[in-house]
Amino acid sequence: MHHLDWLEDAATRRRARAALKWSVVLTLALYLVPFGALLAYPLLLLSTLFHELGHGVAAMLTGGSFESLAIFADGSGVARHSGGGGHLAHGLTAAGGLLGPAVVAAIAFAAGRSRRGARTLLGVIAIALVVALTLVVRNPFGIVFTIAVAGAAAWLAVRGSDATAQLGCVFLATQLALSVFSRADYLFTDTAVTGAGTMPSDTAQMAQALGGTYWLWGLACGAFSLVTLAAGVAWFLRVLREPRRPR
Repeated sequence: MHHLDWLEDAATRRRARAALKWSVVLTLALYLVPFGALLAYPLLLLSTLFHELGHGVAAMLTGGSFESLAIFADGSGVARHSGGGGHLAHGLTAAGGLLGPAVVAAIAFAAGRSRRGARTLLGVIAIALVVALTLVVRNPFGIVFTIAVAGAAAWLAVRGSDATAQLGCVFLATQLALSVFSRADYLFTDTAVTGAGTMPSDTAQMAQALGGTYWLWGLACGAFSLVTLAAGVAWFLRVLREPRRPR
């Protein structure tokens, strides 16, 4: 390995370690400091946003259309979609919301390995949210929150330092990964109470479309999320290994 390459790799490892360390510190602080729950409120909304986007993206990938998205102040959300016919398409669309946060978290961990990866992913997220704002986000609360997230992602991608961009990317990954566990009870319920009313839960919709029981699909989605997260974290940790220094 060339000496300059080794130095650049060393800088990358330092930024990655710092991003992971501060992501953990900030996350723990939310649970320990007074009013931590209030400070964590936007992170709850963040997981809801990616959950609902997961439904919409899954609907489009299975041949349907993503019609609207709403985020409510109580932390709930609703994505409305149509088309894509067939039980399999309906089941996959329902699963998209449950798996979306884990998939994005794994991608963010992988991207957070480097400054270029972090900036690229944050820029893609900003652009995707602007598109969502233009086409599907409908309620005022959801519009304001999505604008805030898109603006933060865009600033980190374009104006933030290398270390700040990597921190933002890894912090996003950490929060979405934690949401898989903190909201895991939703996997094992047959109803969902949202700002738009009570409706069948995602796992109940999967059971209606694909057969089986809602708790069985909850176990399947939970296992898939864990495997996906493990792959993303393992890929991130690879960059922290110290290569041999060139002579």
